[in-house]
Amino acid sequence: MPIRKVDYNSVHGKYVLLRDDFNVQIENGKIVDAFRIDASMPTIKRLISNGARVVICAHLGRPKGQRDETLSLRPIAEYMNIPFVDDCLKKDFLPNMKNGDVVLMENLRFYIGEEENDDAFARQLADGFDMYVNDAFAVSHRAAASTVGVTKYLPSFAGDLLFGEIENISRVLENPEHPFVAFVGGAKVSSKIGVLKKLVTIADKVIVGGAMGTTFNFAFGAPVGNSLYEPEMADTVMEIMNIAKQNGCEVLLPLDKGVGKTFDKNAKRENRDLMDVRDDDVIIDDGDKTIERNHKVLADAKTVVWNGTFGMAEWGNVWGRASFALARDLAHFTKMGKIKSIVGGGETVAALDAIDVHNDMTYVSTGGGAFLEFIEGKELPAIKALDK
Repeated sequence: MPIRKVDYNSVHGKYVLLRDDFNVQIENGKIVDAFRIDASMPTIKRLISNGARVVICAHLGRPKGQRDETLSLRPIAEYMNIPFVDDCLKKDFLPNMKNGDVVLMENLRFYIGEEENDDAFARQLADGFDMYVNDAFAVSHRAAASTVGVTKYLPSFAGDLLFGEIENISRVLENPEHPFVAFVGGAKVSSKIGVLKKLVTIADKVIVGGAMGTTFNFAFGAPVGNSLYEPEMADTVMEIMNIAKQNGCEVLLPLDKGVGKTFDKNAKRENRDLMDVRDDDVIIDDGDKTIERNHKVLADAKTVVWNGTFGMAEWGNVWGRASFALARDLAHFTKMGKIKSIVGGGETVAALDAIDVHNDMTYVSTGGGAFLEFIEGKELPAIKALDK
């Protein structure tokens, strides 16, 4: 999709409203994961080095139009070491800004007009600026005042991060090297129906794991014990399998599972072959045979897309075994130059970070829902607003 990209030669002396996605985890006032903040820095640095006066707007959490100090962006301003403005509609500081200055404004979602894409709020937000730059791919699937509404009032462009996301993901979808393999995990089939239907039409193999894999296994008659799955999705599973068959895509499901007796990070792990799962077993991870199978699939792949962990990776090595093994193997083959790898989704990226292989991937997307919807082929409102 051809979109308008910011011309850095034209920003000198301009007041630039920059939309970033800083929806990051903060605990006790400290940034837990700065990936999205750090990913935004190249655009910010290019704007200020070219003499723009940059005012960043962003959101955190879902305060539902109410001021909530636990969701303030102040810790992010402190992390970035830049001035903080405590109201996103405050403009009295603008005349004091000099070329190359940058500030961060308070949470957009403290105003109900942000998520409602309210025209009056968008107009107030845009007031005082010369141009708008969107670098927030992770919220590009949301039609908000700060992603769509402001484009009616300001010349609007994509920043480096947003443009890079579109370019990198599009390249894989439109012209992948084969074999092209997609790994899809996570909790629910129902949240990824569209992307699964798309992937089985373009990939050579789709590997389904995690709780989603448990639902697929259930649809084929495997016992699932006392585990998380979606029995109502059985017909949808079969529909996806039929689409895959029609398009020559092989769908691979878990061969075995890591189980405990309770859904608890401290539960004792046992490995069960798929048909040996007992009524009182709780499936928490994919098993060792599945891990080995996935390794062999990766060894033959040329392009890999991964979204969704295959177990409770946030619980550490015991229940993150399948996800961490996949992450290590993917990093290994990518570093060897055998695979082009694209990874997206918050929990999946966290799994990369947990074992320090984030930087070994070809490309790591900042998007979760936006990443999936882009792959699915949906029109993302914030990107549509930047059409040439």
